[in-house]
Formats: sequence, structure tokens, C-alpha cells
Amino acid sequence: MSENEQSLPSVTDLTVEEKASLTSGGDVWHLQGIESKGIPGYMITDGPHGLRKANSEPTGETDLNDSVPATCFPPAAGLASSWNPDLVREVGEAMGEECVQEKVAVILGPGVNIKRNPLGGRCFEYWSEDPYLAGHEAVGIVEGVQSKGVGTSLKHFAANNQETDRLRISARISPRALREIYLPAFEYIVKTAQPWTVMCSYNRINGVHSAQNRWLLTDVLRDEWGFEGIVMSDWGADHDRVASLNAGLNLEMPPTGTDDRIVAAVRDGRIQPSQLDAMAQGMIDLADKARPAMSRDGYRFDVDAHHDIARRAAAESIVMLKNEDAILPVSKSAKIAVIGEFARTPRYQGGGSSHITPTRMTSFLDAAAERGADVTFAPGFTLDLAPADPALESQAVNAAKGADVVLMFMGLPEAAESEGFDRTNIDLPVKQIELLSQVAAVNANVVVILSNGSVVSVSPWASQAKGILESWLLGQAGGAAVADIVFGDRSPSGKLAQTIPLDIDDDPTMMNWPGEEGHVDYGEGVFVGYRYYDMFGKTVDYPFGYGLSYTTFDIADVTATRSGANDVTVRATVTNTGAVSGAEIVQVYVAPGKADVARPRHELKGFAKVSLAPGESRDVAVELDSRAFAYWSEKFDDWHVEAGEYMIEVGVSSRDIVATVPVALDGDGKAMPLDDWSTFGEWSADPVGAKVVAALEAAGERGEMPKLPGDPMMRIFLMSSPINSMSMVVGEGGLSITEFMLNEYAKLTK
Repeated sequence: MSENEQSLPSVTDLTVEEKASLTSGGDVWHLQGIESKGIPGYMITDGPHGLRKANSEPTGETDLNDSVPATCFPPAAGLASSWNPDLVREVGEAMGEECVQEKVAVILGPGVNIKRNPLGGRCFEYWSEDPYLAGHEAVGIVEGVQSKGVGTSLKHFAANNQETDRLRISARISPRALREIYLPAFEYIVKTAQPWTVMCSYNRINGVHSAQNRWLLTDVLRDEWGFEGIVMSDWGADHDRVASLNAGLNLEMPPTGTDDRIVAAVRDGRIQPSQLDAMAQGMIDLADKARPAMSRDGYRFDVDAHHDIARRAAAESIVMLKNEDAILPVSKSAKIAVIGEFARTPRYQGGGSSHITPTRMTSFLDAAAERGADVTFAPGFTLDLAPADPALESQAVNAAKGADVVLMFMGLPEAAESEGFDRTNIDLPVKQIELLSQVAAVNANVVVILSNGSVVSVSPWASQAKGILESWLLGQAGGAAVADIVFGDRSPSGKLAQTIPLDIDDDPTMMNWPGEEGHVDYGEGVFVGYRYYDMFGKTVDYPFGYGLSYTTFDIADVTATRSGANDVTVRATVTNTGAVSGAEIVQVYVAPGKADVARPRHELKGFAKVSLAPGESRDVAVELDSRAFAYWSEKFDDWHVEAGEYMIEVGVSSRDIVATVPVALDGDGKAMPLDDWSTFGEWSADPVGAKVVAALEAAGERGEMPKLPGDPMMRIFLMSSPINSMSMVVGEGGLSITEFMLNEYAKLTK
């Protein structure tokens, strides 16, 4: 019988010591196997935008730059701008195939934490400031990888939104902000794709470390969302194995050699045997799911095909921010000056644990040479934080003087942004901006091509460039992808997944960034990113969802039709009205009407990417379920849809809405039980309470109860007063009113 046909033992076949051993890794990159029982200790290793498998066996030290060659796909900062879930799934499938070849059972990713602040050090490997977009794109990685029989690890659960003091910081977040902003991407992916594992974050949430947070790992993740996989710690995030195992943590990584503590806790009653059994059985189940793929010997992925996927993904990640005088695309016969070391030495990924050794690399200069373009190159500056080099600057200016067009590659060197630290500003290096000024002084036809993992300020220098491409970090095929866009082989179709503000101090989180004395207050609540900027009409440089194309589109015939009490189908017709093929992204926002709580002006709740030939039209439909209209009510401790009118906005960015359609919803009918602490206004607004108020007013007219005040000012006091304070409004008869109302309510709610 082959390994794949043999069944693994149940947890009931193991000793307490063996069960305990399964809840800790075998080494820094392997699960703990039990050879005598036939339980394998498979490898798990870093992602999230490609496979980072160490070249050698673990020795206790980790060299982040020494890994086997693997396809480096665009990090999430770029891929998120594709707004193309199908493409993301293709990337996931390719990553899964590479894991099969390298015998990796679980790849650690995707990371779906919210880009709360553009300064966050890991913004390059997170998807968006918007939870809907983050979840609905990153789910493709999970579905794609796991379709190949390999697991993913959805991370970092939860609220890992900064690198400053990340091992200890306590994120103080309201229940509503957690539910509406920081948990939905995780929730959607868990419910839709069931990742095999979830990785908890380092930080504390409201004072409790994520690894020890039973509410997070068990009550919400497993009991509420139905998660079926295992929870592992981030590397070094488990500080109390007993507390963590009781909270619902299956796996400590890397191992600390403390299995004996788990055994002792079971024997003295601090851990119930059933809890250890559940955590250990999860590890057995994980190994069992991975066995078919891990048993495939001799499998080899198609290196060329995966590079092609990386190239397409990179091309769709590029966002064209500006194209004055149609300077782009550039003719291949033009005399081109290429300035900036990034063109020769691309910054294609972020720094830290996600650092991948690519199977090949293509710079823009390589791609331009393959096309036979007439290119003069000048590095202009070095990719470090050293001062400007006058000789390099002079060479660059001379190259620009005789060119038809200048392609200037600017961006952030790796030393400026990485896992492990947060940025202190969003500015490009001064030497690059000064060089742009010198170049623009001798040549007006400048296109800036950016390389950065999170947003950089554009407005200080944008007037000196006719064209701007935000190319983020594009992976190993980024050079060819940029060339595809620059020379017009493809029309740009990326849209911003993150607002570009005019100034970092405009961001609503800055008042509480990065925290103090071991905590950070999420004082902006649900008003993160465009939710804040659009709500308060703040001027931004480029809004969420923005991106230009080489062609033009028309969106017409927008309708919103109810398909249930609180469900809506949005339809529109998209037409390519230009001369070249391209893709438009139809964005659907929901704008609530009058609400009981402060809600953003609008929120993204659906999107569709449509590729069209010139003159072609296509109908699109976007389904909105009740969650699209709900907010998290702390009063109900649940999602709540209020009855009333909502506006459905269809646009091409959060600031460019082409059609607005009203829709009236029934609401979910939720109402809190009324008591003497409910205000008279709440009684009046409640369906049952309104009947009691009507009876009270009728009794007043009959002289059986005190009459309610008619004076407008006194009515204001009345509506805002709990009914146990009626004597403040009506005097001696107040107590009788309270008793009447409570008695009538009791009769009606029997």
C-alpha cells in the first residue's frame, strides 16, 4: 500500500506526548512528524507572491536571500491594481504548481491586512485600503494554490497594520471598525475558499495577543465563520503555549522546545484533553490533505509559462496616472532617453521574509533592446540613500537633451521601505526629484515610471512630467510588462487600490500613528482611506479606483433592481468608444441614506473588469447581497440593514461616478427590546413602542394620563430622555407614564 493510500492515525491513537508534539513545528520550516505513526513532517515556507524555499536545511539561522529559484509574481501592491480576480487565481495556480515541485505543503500567504496608513512597512505585500477589494482579489491566491493540493496561510490575523513595535503593540479598535474594516477580507476568504491554515498576527488586539485571543481564533474564526483548518502562529508570535492552545492555536512556529509544558498542563487540568485532541487532530488532517500533492515525484512546473503569467499580471498591475498630450504610448522608432538606475536594476519585490530568488529577470532596458528601440541609457542616481552624484546627473541631462522623449525611472530603494520598519514620509528621494527638475528643464517630453511598494507623493513634481505610470513592484517580468505598456502593445488597465493623498498629514490615521506607550488607537474608526477622504470632501492627488487607458469607455443603461428584501442586482452596459482594445473596471459603490450611526459617504461593494475591442459593448451584472448595505451594530452585536433608501453609484473611481440609482430596502427588521432606559424617541421609532406611545397619547387626551408637552423645546428634551426620567419633563406624573408604558409594552410582547 502506497503512502497516499494508507490512512493516517487518529488523534486517539497517540499519546499525550505525541499529541503535544504535533502542536509545535519540527524545525523552523517543517511541521512536526511522528515517524513511528506514519505522520509526515511536511515543509511550510514563505510566500506570498511566490515561493521562498530556503536553499539549505535549517541551521537556526535564516538567510532571506538564499532560496531556490521560483517565479516572482507581482507583490500584492501591484497585483491589487489589476482588479482582476481571474488573473489572481492564475497566479495562485502557478504558485501551487511550484510548491508541488519543491515539496512544500503550505505556502505562507496571502496577506490581507488593510493599508490603514500609507507609511506601513508591509504595504507592498498587502492588497488595499478597502476590505471588499482585498478579499475579493486575494481569494484567488487561496483558490488557485489549493486547487493544486497545496495549502495557503491567510495572514496576519488580525490588525497587523504597522511594523513599529509590531511584536507588542496593542491595537485598540472598536468592535465596529474591526468588523467593517479589519476582519471582512479574512471573513470572505474563509467562507468562500476555506484556506487550509490561518496565521495569527504578532500584535495584541485590545490588549490580548492574537495567539492567545480565544474570541478571535475560536469564537469568531471557527464558531461564527465556520473555519475548518488550523491556526498557526507567526514566527515567534506564541508567548504562552498553554494559553494559545486553549485559545485555538494549533501550531507554534518555530518550535521552542516546550512540548513538556503542554503535557504538564493537560495533566494538571489547565488544558482539557478534548482541546488538545482538537488542536492535534487539525495537524493530522492538514498532513493528510497535503499527502497526494507531496507524493508526486518528478513533477516539474513550466518555467516559461509561469514567466508569461507573471508578465501579464505585471502589465495589468500598472496604473497610468497622467498622459498629457498623449505622450504615451511611445513609438518604437522614437529617440528615447532612459534615465534612472531602476530601468537597469529593477526593484521588483519588497524586502524581508517575502524575498524571492526569481527564475529569470527582465529589466526595461532588456525589453527595449529586444524590441530594437533606439535607447540611450543614463543611470542618473544610485539605488541607495547616498547623496546625489553630480557626474551621474550631468550624464543624464546630456542624454535627455537630444531625445524625442525621456523615460525617467524613479522610485523607492529597498532601504526606504521593507518589512521590519515603517516609513516616516511618502516622499521620493530628494536626489531623484532634483534630477527630474534638471531633466525637465532641457526636455519637456518626460514620462515618469515609478517603482514603489506603497504610495509616494506625486504632486510636488507632477507638473514636470507629461506622463506618469505607477508601476508599483512588478515581479520578475516587470521590465517586459512596462515595455508592453510604454510601446502600446497593451493598453494600461490598472486602477488604484490605494488613495494617493496630497500630503501624508491629510491621512486620518496620522493623529494616532504609530502609537505610544505600547498601544495605538484606531481613532478614525471606519473612516480609513477613501472612506474618510470622500466623506469629508478632502482633496487628494489621485482617488481610490483611478486609472487611465489608451482608449475611452462609456458606461450606460445603469439599473438597480431588487432581487429580495435587501438584495439588489446592478446592471450596466460598457462600450469601448476608442480606437484600441482595452479594459474598463466598473465599480459599484453603496451610499447609505439617513442612518442611526455615522457611515461613510459610500463604500465599494462590487466591481467587474471588462475587456473590449474597439466599438464592442458588453452588459455586466453585479449582485449586491444584504451585507453590501449593512453596518456592524454594536447595539445588536451583529450586522444590521436599516430600512430606507440607498443610492447605488456606478463609476470608474470613487470620485468619478457616472450614474446614481436609488433603491429602497425593507431592512432586516431588527429591534432592541425596549425598557425604562430606552429614550422616548426610541420608543416612538420602534414598531411596538410606537403603539405604546399612541396609547399613551390617547390616554392623555381622555384625561387618564398626564398630557405630553407640546412646546417644541420640551419635545426635544422628551425625545432624548429615557422614560425612567419622565418626571424631568412632565413633573409628578412622570412615574405613572413610565409604568403605563412598560405595562402596555409587556402586554404587546407576550
